[in-house]
Amino acid sequence: MEADEAKGGGAVAAEVYAYRLQALNRAQAAEGRRERALGYGKLAVAAVTLIAALLFLHFLRALEFLAVPVVFFLVLAVMQEKLIRRLRMRARAIQFYERGLARLDDRWAGSGESGERFLDPLHPYARDLDLFGTGSLFELLCTARTRSGEETLAAWLLAAAPVEEILRRQEAVRELEGRVDFREQLFCLGETVRQGVHSEPLAAWGERAAAFADGKTRAVTRVLAALWLLSMAAWVVWGFSDLAGAVTILCVAWAHRLHKRLEPAADALERAADDLEVLSGVLGLVERAEFGAAKLKGLQEALKRDGIAPSVAIRRLARLVEIIRSRHSLFLRPLDLVIFWSAQMVFMAENWQREFGPSIRGWLKAVGEMEALTSLAGYAYEHPGDVFPELAGSAETGAAAMFEAEGMTHPLLPAAKAVRNDLKLGDGAQLMILSGPNMAGKSTFIRSVGVNAVLAQCGAPVRARRLRLSPLRVAASICVLDSLSGGVSRFYAEIHRVKLISGLAAGPVAVLFLLDELLSGTNSHDRLAGSEFIVRSLVERGAIGIVSTHDLALTRIPETMGARATNCHFEDRFEAGALVFDYKLKPGVVKTSNALELMRAIGLDVDAPSL
Repeated sequence: MEADEAKGGGAVAAEVYAYRLQALNRAQAAEGRRERALGYGKLAVAAVTLIAALLFLHFLRALEFLAVPVVFFLVLAVMQEKLIRRLRMRARAIQFYERGLARLDDRWAGSGESGERFLDPLHPYARDLDLFGTGSLFELLCTARTRSGEETLAAWLLAAAPVEEILRRQEAVRELEGRVDFREQLFCLGETVRQGVHSEPLAAWGERAAAFADGKTRAVTRVLAALWLLSMAAWVVWGFSDLAGAVTILCVAWAHRLHKRLEPAADALERAADDLEVLSGVLGLVERAEFGAAKLKGLQEALKRDGIAPSVAIRRLARLVEIIRSRHSLFLRPLDLVIFWSAQMVFMAENWQREFGPSIRGWLKAVGEMEALTSLAGYAYEHPGDVFPELAGSAETGAAAMFEAEGMTHPLLPAAKAVRNDLKLGDGAQLMILSGPNMAGKSTFIRSVGVNAVLAQCGAPVRARRLRLSPLRVAASICVLDSLSGGVSRFYAEIHRVKLISGLAAGPVAVLFLLDELLSGTNSHDRLAGSEFIVRSLVERGAIGIVSTHDLALTRIPETMGARATNCHFEDRFEAGALVFDYKLKPGVVKTSNALELMRAIGLDVDAPSL
């Protein structure tokens, strides 16, 4: 059954990706040849033009014929530039499908965005569940190309959403799952945004006060421009040259006063307009798409301000900024000193800033959410065997903690090697003590529980045949590290993490705790007493969870807790002189141990008499 699932999982996606990649590579190769031919053609035309110019140097009348190759050269240059843009965009599409095939072939680790910058060592589960870093869950999921998209996806992984929001995301992911064209285009346009948009400065510009917010400056500028035009008319009609001269001097003085504020304001507008023009490609794609899911429709509506789409608003600003840029012209600059046309354009652009600037952060946020959703949708498309979880209750109703999984495994494991297990926590059974020998799969199992809970509560499918869970605060102590520089031992770091988990358990949402080798840094007596105190206090606060251990003394804890706690284990066996693991969860306490055999396997003579 599991082998069949591994074989069939993602087969459709692999076929679609391979077909499209092959077509894109063919087109890229053909247009690459055309682009090189145009480049050689430009060189040939340039050489011919230069030789002809030298030959016709003494026949000036013949030089006019050089206009023909010059025009031909310009046509070739325009054609080549268009081809280069197409090649650049197609290269991004090729990357989209290559990365998709790498994920399907389990060759993705180290080739995507690691999200390392989002890793907070104090977070209740981020490090323990390998959310970020090379080969992490974030790297597997993320197809976002903007910083906003990456930040949104990371935030979704780091904090559970309310049940209503999870359901909205699930609906959106289902709709986007099969829309490969849309996800490809968003990836390609997002790469443009990644390279050309400074998101935070752009959002901050939209929210800050305009340089010419005061009405008096605007009024004086407009009045002086009108006076200068009237003075010029009076000079022409009645010869009032003194009046024209006086008004001109007054205008130039005012222009000098405006200059200190005008230039920084105009430069800021130009930078913002450039960033917005790049962003408009993504915004336009989202605006034009037709969606049925409420979440996706909501993102489209969030982009609009007073019914005006962002792409339309950005075109308005682009036209104004194009005029503002012409202030650098030597021919127009003298006129700008007296009629202040560039200042007038800046005033109008700042009106745009007041109207639409506060929306820019929302535009970036909507783009980020769309990219996060397409990341989850891509994962769903590539893993059709994964299911969307069923959500029981909500944080507001105070439903009892629950995590029930059938056929669950870790999403970072290759499908062909992963072993599925069932798990039921809740409905009276709140604690599992998980025993087993080294390398039997205990740590991987509890990580799979945590990772699937994180996926479930961010709106993604989970690696299981069925998963039903209540709202849960995931908290783990799996890879707690000591700190030599900070003078913190592993045991001290671990009890600090336990205190954090205990604090979370006192909150309104039930905790799912995952504790690997709890209190391993102390003696067996203290470990048993301390572990029993910790798990009992968590269970009494309504938490559910798993404690893995090598110390069989801890397996006595369920004896004092009745039906609320149970023992389960993983085991190994010897076959043909080698250790074999089946990674199947079994009830009861483990009966085997392999520490000495593993020591012998690497050449340690543990049977030698001690000194």
